[in-house]
Amino acid sequence: MKTEMKLKNLLKVARNTQAFTLTELLIVIAILGILATFVGGTVINKFNRAKVDSTKIQIKNLGVVLDDFRRECGFYPTTDQGLDALIHKPTTGRECKSYDPEGYMKNKAVPKDSWNNDFMYESDGNKYVIKSLGADGKEAGEDLDKDLSSEDT
Repeated sequence: MKTEMKLKNLLKVARNTQAFTLTELLIVIAILGILATFVGGTVINKFNRAKVDSTKIQIKNLGVVLDDFRRECGFYPTTDQGLDALIHKPTTGRECKSYDPEGYMKNKAVPKDSWNNDFMYESDGNKYVIKSLGADGKEAGEDLDKDLSSEDT
């Protein structure tokens, strides 16, 4: 008799317990999707901003290396010599008699911008401009596609 009573009580509890309906589950999934969209968009935006900031830092660092080159050689590498002159002694144009045999870049490579594009370099030997064409890799642009230049940093 007691066992039968316990079984009836368990059945009552089971009937009173409510489960989620399909509609409630779909609403929760939709809310989670909306939240993921907002959070994902913010994370992607921060990531893209970090690429811009990283490229600006790379331009500044290249400027420091170019200043070191000029201090030892008396001129900046020309456009024709390019940034490659920071790795290999220039063989065309003006000659650098005090060129560091190890070069001026620690890892023996000119870095690329955050979008894996080469930096553009122009110089007449007295001044220089280093440019990154931004996320789109094309001249001009806005927001993330905006060109970054040593003249602006």
